Amino acid sequence: MEKILTRFLRYVSVDTQSNEESETQPSAAKEWNLLKMLLEELQTLGVEACLDEYGYVMATLPSNLDKDVPAVGFIAHVDTAPDASGADVKPQIIENYDGSAIDLKGVPGLQLKPEEFPEMLHFVGQTLITTDGTTLLGADDKAGVAEIMTAVQYLVEHPEVKHGKICIGFTPDEEIGRGVVKFDVSRFGADYAYTMDGGEIGELEFENFNAASAKIHIQGRNVHPGNAKGKMKNAILIGQELNSLLPVDQRPEYTEGYEGFFHLISFKGAVEEADFAYIIRDHDRAKFEAKKVLIQQVTDFINTKYGEGTATLVLKDQYYNMREQVEPHYFIIEKAIKAMEMAGIKPKIQPIRGGTDGANLSFKGLPCPNIFAGGLNFHGKMEYVPLQSMEKATEVILNLIKLFAE
Repeated sequence: MEKILTRFLRYVSVDTQSNEESETQPSAAKEWNLLKMLLEELQTLGVEACLDEYGYVMATLPSNLDKDVPAVGFIAHVDTAPDASGADVKPQIIENYDGSAIDLKGVPGLQLKPEEFPEMLHFVGQTLITTDGTTLLGADDKAGVAEIMTAVQYLVEHPEVKHGKICIGFTPDEEIGRGVVKFDVSRFGADYAYTMDGGEIGELEFENFNAASAKIHIQGRNVHPGNAKGKMKNAILIGQELNSLLPVDQRPEYTEGYEGFFHLISFKGAVEEADFAYIIRDHDRAKFEAKKVLIQQVTDFINTKYGEGTATLVLKDQYYNMREQVEPHYFIIEKAIKAMEMAGIKPKIQPIRGGTDGANLSFKGLPCPNIFAGGLNFHGKMEYVPLQSMEKATEVILNLIKLFAE
């Protein structure tokens, strides 16, 4: 079998950064490069697979059992986040990690430090794959892609392993909340599925944030500063004022667990006009709705103070908490727990402080909890993944397949 490290490095070398400003699907043409690569690899393995016009790779391994068992699916997304570049990724391979700071050699003086990221010490003695400090790594979610593909190759090369129908899905645009908007659950063919898109080894999640995006345009008025009194409206300062009206303790850097937040993710502007973009998150649906009401009230206040049309809010729901859809099928969580224990992993059931394709799929009628892919510090230059975590994730996939065959 191709080693999972070789496969992962090959996938992260393909730039697949999605584009939230685009209206196409996939949102970036470059995503097709990895999707087509995966299609070809599946077909080379002799697996029935297709790539549709929306950028969904779907593949099926037929059951080799003489009895009916539920069809189980495994899903991962190919795109990387808009937050940091995914082009020209230069991974660093740190073998037998000794617990010290790691130099990210693409940026002199930049280090991945255990004092700042203490989880690193969980992986002393293992092989870490890091960035070189100039890009993100892409373990979110190319680690998941590599784990699924490695499991598929194992099943193809070991036909003696008994299994029911296995459904494989690779999606674009998860990072911008549009990953499965046009995903055809009935054509996919699974009764239950798992996204391989979580973080540290052992993570198992069937609760996630309710999520919305908020874009606020501030229309100012630019006048020569020498004659600005009573005339100028500085869009930058008005936007700052609007942001100051949102609760400081509900920013991501001050929250954890089930606590929601308002997150200012980008700002572009000058005196004449400015644009502020937020994401809004909360596990509790009532609190989520209250946050949306608050940002509307803040916008209305700015318009009352500076004149109607000064602030324009566009608010869009992105996805909802999958718990209500997954919990009635709790046995799929129990199977995931057992699959991890069979691999010698202690499961960590926790809420996702984010979202996955599994949330939207669950609301489409495909219960789809989330299993670790192994990466940490997603969406930035400090991202890394332990090789052994990816190997264990592949083992968990194979264990789940065996459990569903029983």
